Amino acid sequence: MLGNELVVVCKARHGEAQIIRARLEDEGIPAALSYESASIVYGLTIDGLGEVRILVPEAYYEQARAVLADSGPAESGGVDDLP
Repeated sequence: MLGNELVVVCKARHGEAQIIRARLEDEGIPAALSYESASIVYGLTIDGLGEVRILVPEAYYEQARAVLADSGPAESGGVDDLP
Protein backbone atom coordinates (compact mmCIF):
# COMPACT_ATOMS: atom_id res chain seq x y z
CA MET A 1 0.00 0.00 0.00
CA LEU A 2 1.27 3.46 -0.86
CA GLY A 3 1.81 5.76 2.08
CA ASN A 4 2.62 9.31 2.94
CA GLU A 5 6.39 8.86 2.71
CA LEU A 6 7.89 11.61 0.57
CA VAL A 7 9.57 10.53 -2.66
CA VAL A 8 11.52 12.50 -5.25
CA VAL A 9 9.40 13.11 -8.34
CA CYS A 10 12.05 15.16 -10.17
CA LYS A 11 15.01 17.52 -9.77
CA ALA A 12 15.39 21.07 -11.05
CA ARG A 13 17.08 24.39 -10.48
CA HIS A 14 15.62 26.77 -7.88
CA GLY A 15 13.39 28.87 -10.13
CA GLU A 16 12.12 25.87 -12.06
CA ALA A 17 11.47 23.98 -8.84
CA GLN A 18 9.22 26.78 -7.59
CA ILE A 19 7.19 26.61 -10.82
CA ILE A 20 6.94 22.81 -10.67
CA ARG A 21 5.80 22.86 -7.04
CA ALA A 22 3.12 25.46 -7.88
CA ARG A 23 1.94 23.40 -10.86
CA LEU A 24 1.64 20.26 -8.72
CA GLU A 25 -0.18 22.11 -5.96
CA ASP A 26 -2.58 23.61 -8.53
CA GLU A 27 -3.49 20.02 -9.40
CA GLY A 28 -4.12 19.17 -5.74
CA ILE A 29 -0.83 17.32 -5.26
CA PRO A 30 1.03 18.24 -2.07
CA ALA A 31 4.66 19.05 -2.87
CA ALA A 32 7.77 20.07 -0.96
CA LEU A 33 11.21 21.25 -2.02
CA SER A 34 14.47 19.87 -0.67
CA TYR A 35 17.52 22.02 -1.33
CA GLU A 36 21.12 20.87 -1.55
CA SER A 37 22.75 22.95 1.20
CA ALA A 38 25.59 24.49 -0.85
CA SER A 39 23.04 26.08 -3.16
CA ILE A 40 21.58 28.05 -0.31
CA VAL A 41 24.93 29.17 1.06
CA TYR A 42 26.89 29.73 -2.16
CA GLY A 43 24.22 29.95 -4.87
CA LEU A 44 25.99 27.29 -6.96
CA THR A 45 24.37 25.22 -9.68
CA ILE A 46 27.31 23.08 -10.82
CA ASP A 47 27.54 19.26 -10.86
CA GLY A 48 24.51 18.70 -8.67
CA LEU A 49 25.26 21.58 -6.37
CA GLY A 50 22.24 23.80 -6.32
CA GLU A 51 19.79 21.18 -7.43
CA VAL A 52 16.40 21.12 -5.79
CA ARG A 53 14.51 17.88 -5.29
CA ILE A 54 10.74 18.12 -5.68
CA LEU A 55 9.08 15.73 -3.24
CA VAL A 56 5.54 14.38 -3.19
CA PRO A 57 3.81 11.80 -1.00
CA GLU A 58 4.34 8.33 -2.46
CA ALA A 59 0.60 7.95 -3.06
CA TYR A 60 0.73 10.93 -5.47
CA TYR A 61 3.88 9.92 -7.38
CA GLU A 62 2.24 8.60 -10.57
CA GLN A 63 -0.24 11.49 -10.70
CA ALA A 64 2.62 13.99 -10.26
CA ARG A 65 4.66 12.39 -13.06
CA ALA A 66 1.62 12.58 -15.35
CA VAL A 67 1.10 16.27 -14.52
CA LEU A 68 4.76 17.02 -15.25
CA ALA A 69 4.63 15.07 -18.51
CA ASP A 70 1.60 17.14 -19.59
CA SER A 71 3.17 20.46 -18.54
CA GLY A 72 5.24 20.81 -21.69
CA PRO A 73 8.70 22.30 -22.18
CA ALA A 74 8.01 25.62 -20.44
CA GLU A 75 7.54 23.98 -17.06
CA SER A 76 9.38 20.71 -17.37
CA GLY A 77 12.42 21.77 -19.41
CA GLY A 78 15.61 21.04 -17.52
CA VAL A 79 13.93 18.64 -15.13
CA ASP A 80 15.93 15.50 -14.56
CA ASP A 81 13.89 12.37 -15.09
CA LEU A 82 14.10 9.67 -12.49
CA PRO A 83 13.40 5.99 -13.08
